Parts: sequence; structure tokens; C-alpha cells
Amino acid sequence: MATESKAALRERLLAARRRIADDVRAAEARMLCEHLHPLVNSGATVCAYVPVGAEPGSIGMLDVLLRRAGRVLLPVARTAADDTPLPLRWGRYRPGGLTTARWGLLEPPEPWLPESAVAEAGLVLVPALAVDRRGVRLGRGGGFYDRSLTRRDRQARLVAVVRDPELVDELPAEPHDIPMTHALTPGRGLIELPCRE
Repeated sequence: MATESKAALRERLLAARRRIADDVRAAEARMLCEHLHPLVNSGATVCAYVPVGAEPGSIGMLDVLLRRAGRVLLPVARTAADDTPLPLRWGRYRPGGLTTARWGLLEPPEPWLPESAVAEAGLVLVPALAVDRRGVRLGRGGGFYDRSLTRRDRQARLVAVVRDPELVDELPAEPHDIPMTHALTPGRGLIELPCRE
């Protein structure tokens, strides 16, 4: 996979996700929820995301996190006037309180927290198309997370949430890529990276 271009990889992985049956996707989302309980401490702050399209996860996952942690922050994606991605801002998740934003994303309503709010989280769940055993994450190519995760607490667990086949041996890496510390898959649960299997 490392020799395949990132654009080609994204296209192939997105196409594979679109072929997943709805019942399989729902079952995988339930399995991910089951793996969350031991990851979250009561009273903690967790950064998560609202799944888009066929991304792994669910709103139910956010509800589990909220009940367990008490505070869940969701990303707010914006661009500069020239369409350059800005670091993510963050908003508190409240069930039933999401609004539709640019690109069809669901996000929390204002007031939003600054970019630095990610540093309050001990656990950051990150959407990914794939992650490799070294922690290299392949996102959608916007660069929002790579710009934002530079502000994280260095002790925080950065967890790429992927389907089981999306944990791969090697992905192309760039110097600005922020490595993930873990992967979370429906079938295998939390996997520490780099894998030493």
C-alpha cells in the first residue's frame, strides 16, 4: 500500500466502504461502542467525531462516551478565505443538539471552544480511512487533524477508528503526519501502535 498514491488509496478505501451493507455497518458500530467502556475515565474530556457517510462509528458511540466521560468535544471544521483548512475548533456534544454545517458535516452549535481545547482531552478519537502498524493515519486529505493535533496533550491517546481491514502494514507517510498511538477496530478493539505482531 505504501507505493500506491494517497489519492488512489483514498478512492479505493472509500469505494470499499460504500460497498459495506448497512446491517454490517450497524453491527460494527455496536462493537465499537462495546470497546469504549474501558477506554474512558469518569469525568474525563474526550474528543470524538460524528461519522460521515460510511465512516466507522455512530451517534450512539458519542452517547456512550458522554455517559462514561461526562464531556465530549466534537470538531468544528472551517477554512480561511483562500480555502486553506484551519485548525479545528471544538464544541460540546449534547444529544439532539447537532447542526448541519459545510460539507454536510454535523457539528455542535456555538459557542465553540478554541483550537487549544484538544489539549484538555486524554483520549482523542480520530476518523481515518486507514492506519498502519507504525501509527501512520490516512485521512480524507484536508489536513484538519494534522494541523489540530499539534495542540494535543502529549500524553493523550490518539486513536484512529477504522474497520478491521483498514489496519494495514504500511501507508505512505509525510513529515507533517501526526502518528496515532492506537487503532480501534470493531473486531479487535484497542490496538497499541506501533504493532509488534
